[in-house]
Amino acid sequence: MDIKKVLLLGGSGFVGTYVANRLSQRGIEVTVPTRRRERTKALIMQPGIDMPEADIRCEKTLGELMRGHDAVINLVGILHSRDVVLPYSRDFAEAHVELPKKILAACKASGIRRLVHMSALNADPKGPSEYLRSKGDGEAVVLAAQGDLDVTVFRPSVIFGLGDSFLTKFAAILKKAPFFPLGFGQARFQPVWAADVADALVDSLNDSASYGQTYELVGPRTYTLRELVDYARELTGSNATVVPLSEGWAYLQAGLMWLAPNPMLSPDNLRSMQVDSVASAGGKQPVNWRPTALEAIAPSYIALNTPKGKLDSFRFRAGR
Repeated sequence: MDIKKVLLLGGSGFVGTYVANRLSQRGIEVTVPTRRRERTKALIMQPGIDMPEADIRCEKTLGELMRGHDAVINLVGILHSRDVVLPYSRDFAEAHVELPKKILAACKASGIRRLVHMSALNADPKGPSEYLRSKGDGEAVVLAAQGDLDVTVFRPSVIFGLGDSFLTKFAAILKKAPFFPLGFGQARFQPVWAADVADALVDSLNDSASYGQTYELVGPRTYTLRELVDYARELTGSNATVVPLSEGWAYLQAGLMWLAPNPMLSPDNLRSMQVDSVASAGGKQPVNWRPTALEAIAPSYIALNTPKGKLDSFRFRAGR
């Protein structure tokens, strides 16, 4: 089936902006439901993107939004919850498990067969964190619908790029603070560029070979968290001292940060880092997966205030 119109859920977020842009560039019409349309003016300006105000937690609303569409891409996810409940809180349940169930029901009722779902690397119903357990249950719900629908699941490692809450946050702190307390510095990641993630999701839409498949999206190199912080420090020209924290102090720090209105870190995030966010031994990547190196992109948006960063940015834009 030729996909001409896509309902993009979670499309006003960081990764969603990249996916919406890719769809628009390929001439595919995109509907991006949002609770506050005025906050997403950049997307509104893109050709072929409609942004109705809607609450996608309502199954009836989802059904109405799906009319006239050929496929659904679900990017909805949260990193934090105010509650701690086993196996996971209601916040995680609603975003990662209940919403996919509603999406599946609405797809079936609307006659839409194609669903692309973004999960997370290490998603596992028995994982160490509420985030990973809820992502695992949601992923299982989606994959169980294969046959009734044509589904594809993607599991990215930590995602970087302009607008991220990863390297950008490290850089912001390193520019201002004289020291950077760091727990779980040994945790490992394979950061993946948001544009590569967007391409993989959009490429899969018309690829029947991807039906029923789960793909891991990882970058070409593995880093420890300490190495990533040190790299952000280098890019910003910061003289901040990185102070390693023991596990106990790391959880105390995360607990205090969790109390903030918009927490940067929570104890559940640390529990997720107990499992390295790297490709698994038997993991699959999409055909023609050629991820972009972190070093090719990060200087273009992290180090713009340094001479080296500006030069690297010019080189990147010039394709050098």
